[in-house]
Amino acid sequence: MSERISREELVRIYNIEITFFDDLVEYGLLHVQTENEVHYLLYEDLPDLEKFANWHYDLEINLPGLEVIHNMLKKLEALNRRNRELMNKLSAISDQYEDI
Repeated sequence: MSERISREELVRIYNIEITFFDDLVEYGLLHVQTENEVHYLLYEDLPDLEKFANWHYDLEINLPGLEVIHNMLKKLEALNRRNRELMNKLSAISDQYEDI
């Protein structure tokens, strides 16, 4: 089982409001596991929580804004990945023609 941390611990450690955490879950920005009515976040999702908390508290970005930024960054990452794939294919095709 993956390591995880409870919502209550996260709120205390990161000094965030519990409602902010719950709103991130409600918006689908964080995914939690629930066991015995305790909500847990996987350690692998901590960077996302930190990013959202920084954007929200430091830059005063509201939850709809966080959602938009997060979705745009995911799309940008996907486009960059696709661009690398296409560039690799183009390079391979170019190499084939150089051998002719």
